[in-house]
Amino acid sequence: MNTQVILTNNALTKTEKIRQLLALGLSRREVADLTGGNYGFVQNVFAKYWPERVTSKKSFTFTTFNRKFGIEIEAHGVNPVQLAAALRNAGIECRTEGYNHTTRNHWKTVSDGSVQGTDTFELVSPILEGLEGLEQVKTVCRVLSQLRAKVNKTCGLHIHFDAEGFGIEQMKNTLINYAHYEGIIDSFMPLSRREDSNRYCQSVITLAGRVGQASTIRELINLQHTRFQKINLQAYLRHQTIEFRQHSGTVEFEKISNWILFLHNLVEYSKKKQVTRAEANFESLQKFQQPEIINYLQTRINQLAA
Repeated sequence: MNTQVILTNNALTKTEKIRQLLALGLSRREVADLTGGNYGFVQNVFAKYWPERVTSKKSFTFTTFNRKFGIEIEAHGVNPVQLAAALRNAGIECRTEGYNHTTRNHWKTVSDGSVQGTDTFELVSPILEGLEGLEQVKTVCRVLSQLRAKVNKTCGLHIHFDAEGFGIEQMKNTLINYAHYEGIIDSFMPLSRREDSNRYCQSVITLAGRVGQASTIRELINLQHTRFQKINLQAYLRHQTIEFRQHSGTVEFEKISNWILFLHNLVEYSKKKQVTRAEANFESLQKFQQPEIINYLQTRINQLAA
């Protein structure tokens, strides 16, 4: 039976078509391209029928998103006092404050000198946790959209993850893995957030190459001479968090939630595993990212390449 016969046989389920194509000797990538592009689905079929050919190392197990996190949304076009009032009306406690780095138990709007436009602001969350925290973010995004908040190239989205339980190896692996995937991550960011194009989120590739000099978290943080990099380790000293600064400004929940979950998976994977530079390609992301995230990233890459 040849490839075309299998693909055009309407009596076969998609799973059975994939199984038969794999049995012909086609690679998983070739089969994914022939059957709709979902590599993760093909990998699941492969693992079911040929478990002995799956790597003997324990595969990555997806964990429920229950991480403590915080977000900072830079935007403009809405009076901060009006925004705080609208959020309170939507059930989100928010106050307008002067510039500060103090963690509150409520959302706050503060000034940010790096953001250009009319009625600029930075909206900072309290400590959020898991899916309930994402629901708050969803409500906040809805209010921002209703008020027609705007973003431009001077705006960013910053994500803080609780790092209190991080050991030195997880911290190193997170930095190294991010650096090795930095080119891939750049491809689903706008040009203003790629490589070293933005002074507020510089590349971590050079920093990652020096992690061998550190044997403690403090020594690792001391290797970073500015917090304005794609990963800010210095946030650990103030908040016991690790900050991801690369994402462009947005008020869209789809973008924010997918980025948060992408980072969550990367951090979880980095607990025990380190990706080599040679292994770091888009296909290998599927080892530790869900198919729906992979599909979202591919869509973003295509949109930004157009």
